[in-house]
Amino acid sequence: MGLDMDLTASADDGIWTDAEPLVCCAVVPEAPNTATFSFVSPSGAQFSYDPGQFLTLELPVPGGTVWNTYTISSSPSRPLTIAVTVKAQAGSVGTRWMLDHLQPGMKIKAIGPAGIFSLPRKEQKKYLFISAGSGITPSLSMTTYLYDRGTNIDVTFVHCAHRPQDIIARQRLEQMASRVPSLKLFFIVEEDDPYRVWTGLRGRLNQLMIGLIAGDYLDREVYCCGPEPFMNAVREMLIALGYDMDLYHQESFTAPVKEEEQLPEHDDVIPDEEASASIAFARSEVTADCTETDTVLAVARGAGIVIPSGCTFGVCGTCKVKKTSGEVHMVHNGGISEDDIDDGYILACCSKPIGAVELDV
Repeated sequence: MGLDMDLTASADDGIWTDAEPLVCCAVVPEAPNTATFSFVSPSGAQFSYDPGQFLTLELPVPGGTVWNTYTISSSPSRPLTIAVTVKAQAGSVGTRWMLDHLQPGMKIKAIGPAGIFSLPRKEQKKYLFISAGSGITPSLSMTTYLYDRGTNIDVTFVHCAHRPQDIIARQRLEQMASRVPSLKLFFIVEEDDPYRVWTGLRGRLNQLMIGLIAGDYLDREVYCCGPEPFMNAVREMLIALGYDMDLYHQESFTAPVKEEEQLPEHDDVIPDEEASASIAFARSEVTADCTETDTVLAVARGAGIVIPSGCTFGVCGTCKVKKTSGEVHMVHNGGISEDDIDDGYILACCSKPIGAVELDV
């Protein structure tokens, strides 16, 4: 269904402001319970915003109006339309209404664009975009913008989804990557689709994957968006890998930030190479001094204590030991269960002491 409307806007038509409603011009299904809604302005005005910013839509749901915030999934390099890609979760009200009722030709009130999670428009940098679920939308906008600029873009794009069928805008991204070799796509899924072969990465994103996917991650500016537990895990991985977190940017999955002052404080534990620590190996009756950036395994070896180990990457679980007191900073890659962690166990290869620590070794 199309609209009988002149879409050949020019610079003389001006720039859209939220004093004017939006008119839905297209609805494109993307994945289960997911669709992209594109809009034009009734006056033919063009849209100006930064890639990664968001809109707040006023949705007339039964029982009263709700206001939902969505990251813009289109690019400002294509100013005749503006689009949001939405995914309905369990209990969704506004998004569910959009998927069930919002059709081309309908008008809707919007507030924005706004937000500080965006790319600098004129800078050329190396980027690592990391996303999960519908958190792909800002990465999609940023990538499309860089693609349209035609400059020497250098983007490594990592997206995590439950199944291949849940990957939003996969064909669009693959089309761009096929034209620009310096755009590298990596999709990671937890489960296969029935009756269809998946040849990509499986499992959950971990440090090993980051190193294999983007070996030069220390040189890249990271933009991350997804559910809060996912973004917290990414932060922990990067900190453990020695990444400069001043180059890390993340968007709130539930409440995008409008101003710098609204950025949340992250209670990150960052081992300090100048901070002293110690590890007491109780059964061996040995205490060794060290720093917060030394691993428990390395300190044990230096003290002549044998802790069995295998991969040294937190995967195999061979170096699991019991911690009886103190705190460690541990970022593993699947080699220990949450139940073991709750019981006080750690992996010596990827645990770093924060202050004084005692082990049953």
